[in-house]
Amino acid sequence: MTTTTDAALIELAGRYGVSVDWTTDRGEPRTVPADTIQRILAVLGVDASSGPAIAAALRAADDDARHRLLPSCVVVRQGEPARGVHPVAGAAYVVATEDGGRHETADPRNDLGRLPIGYHTLRVRVGDRSAAAPVIVAPAVLGTPDRRHWGMLAQIYSVLSERSWGMGDLGDLADLTRWSARLGASFVLVNPMHAYVPDRLADPTPYRPGSRRFADPMYLRLADVAEYATAEPAVRAELDRAARQGHELTAEVLHRNALIDRARVWPVKRNALERLYRAPRTAGRSAALAAFTAREGRGLEDYATWCALAEVYGTRWRSWPAALQSPHGPAVAAARRELVDRIDFHRWLAWLVDEQMAAAQAAAVGSGMAIGVIHDLAVGVDPEGADAWAVQDHLAGGVTVGCPADDFNPLGQDWGLPPWRPDTLAEAGYRPFADVIRGTLRHSGALRLDHILGLFRLWWIPAGSGARDGAYVRYDHEAMLGVLAVEAFRAGAMIIGEDLGTVHPAVRAELADRGILGTSVLRFEYQGGSENRSGPLPADQWRAGCLATLTTHDLPSTAAWLSGEHVDLQDRLGLLNRPRAEVAADAAAERDGWLAELRRTGLLEHETAVPGMSAESLALHRFLARTPARLVGVWLPDLVGDRRPQNLPGTSTEFPNWQLPVADADGRPVAMDDLASSAGAQAVAGLYAASAEPATTP
Repeated sequence: MTTTTDAALIELAGRYGVSVDWTTDRGEPRTVPADTIQRILAVLGVDASSGPAIAAALRAADDDARHRLLPSCVVVRQGEPARGVHPVAGAAYVVATEDGGRHETADPRNDLGRLPIGYHTLRVRVGDRSAAAPVIVAPAVLGTPDRRHWGMLAQIYSVLSERSWGMGDLGDLADLTRWSARLGASFVLVNPMHAYVPDRLADPTPYRPGSRRFADPMYLRLADVAEYATAEPAVRAELDRAARQGHELTAEVLHRNALIDRARVWPVKRNALERLYRAPRTAGRSAALAAFTAREGRGLEDYATWCALAEVYGTRWRSWPAALQSPHGPAVAAARRELVDRIDFHRWLAWLVDEQMAAAQAAAVGSGMAIGVIHDLAVGVDPEGADAWAVQDHLAGGVTVGCPADDFNPLGQDWGLPPWRPDTLAEAGYRPFADVIRGTLRHSGALRLDHILGLFRLWWIPAGSGARDGAYVRYDHEAMLGVLAVEAFRAGAMIIGEDLGTVHPAVRAELADRGILGTSVLRFEYQGGSENRSGPLPADQWRAGCLATLTTHDLPSTAAWLSGEHVDLQDRLGLLNRPRAEVAADAAAERDGWLAELRRTGLLEHETAVPGMSAESLALHRFLARTPARLVGVWLPDLVGDRRPQNLPGTSTEFPNWQLPVADADGRPVAMDDLASSAGAQAVAGLYAASAEPATTP
């Protein structure tokens, strides 16, 4: 870009946080095409289609900055000066605190940091001009564990018991926390349990939900709903018939090698729930439902309304009658009155899920877990789901998020998720984001954020473009992290950020400075970094402020990685972009490098295999136990030698992603009760108990 127009476009892009260049994972600079910048600016409501339009947009931005008395949102860490607040001579400043207090201040820049942690409002008047801005006061730093804790990593749908109805549920989660606690584990980290878009169950990824504010009723254990036990005989007979159907689905998965099929599970559960909904409730239960409804407010109302409208018009809300496409219009208000019973049904479902999620966390803590359930937050939502309808003013239309091309994905990735709009989110005081965090944290001891770098910047891809043809758009990470810290502080929970891949050191330093833990996976921990590998990173050089694991849901199981079977699987499915022999040789070299490290440190010399777990697998866990990592996670399928991944990136119908139960080395499904007594579980628990010691300071 060399012309005057290009220079002006670059300046305009900078004003709105649109990056005009970026660096590949190989360190190579790239320039974003002008038309991509123009299309992204258009999404933000900025006309950059011509030289005169760009000049006008710059003048408008200058005028706004010159006349603005306050920033869109003020963010301050407690005890520090507020950034972006520049007191104006003769101005009168008043702070309205969220508890109803009112305080005048002549020095808002320094006084705001003395406010209680939370959400407040700053108002200013200068002559006949006035303005107001939301204020977020965040804790200076979040608390982190003062010693090492270990726990389980589980895709809860894959952990079935004989009490399940075709997939693992919240009752199974409660039981999983109990037996994990008996082994000495401090937590169970689960997959995102967000609400699905009902007619998308054939694509069961938990990372493309319809709503992140509310969990999916498919995870309900119906036998644990209070009204089940007190239902009238005729209703109870119907419920028992549904239970037999549900248990038959479980038998198919556990004993006849069927896949977990949500499209079969949900109709059985839903029909039973429709019957339970009509069952009488005690006064106490009715009061609890009313309290939940009041607490969740407009967010629950909108979610339940979308669910009810989707029953009538289908789940693609952009195809609904135009008057129903916004939640704020008179047509939707009329529909709420007309569909009140269906809206009440979906509110009731959300309440039941909330109850059982609370029960799972109570079971964990009551069993002695220091942390309990760790929930996972997906990076975004389905563009046709409930959240995208309810908060559409704060989501960018005409773009999706993904990632640029790299060695693993030469065409880049388009995740098909609409991003937050940085401008309208700030003007709303980040309330929509806070609502998501608060809801996910409510019954959690900690929260894992998928792709936490998305709080700093996201790769926006204009509609109709390839994933390579995007640009990074910056977010006010101070504000996003501030909201995250406020909600975690109030919930008494920790935050774990998934920060794998190429991450600028300043980003990791910022996260650590705030008390946010990172994520370290053995396969990516090398001297010189994962890009410039010069041998496995010794255990004592791993960072302390992280969740350390051997693998993840997107990587091969430890048994498959050790045997090289993951390469065979990729080859069978045509996923290799190099000759199989080359890929296999690289995989063997990677594995042999780590085994050599185990031998060098004496960890493999005296290790003995147990049924389901090889000596090498146990030695790798012993290696993790030597790191200073505050949290160490054990991939649950590794306990029984499972060789199948839960998700194989780059596939859709070629592989049954998110549909496999935990299985042993021969592919035989393993029920949760048998997992608890497995030799692998006992061996892993024993080695982490033997290594228990305080974690070092990061």
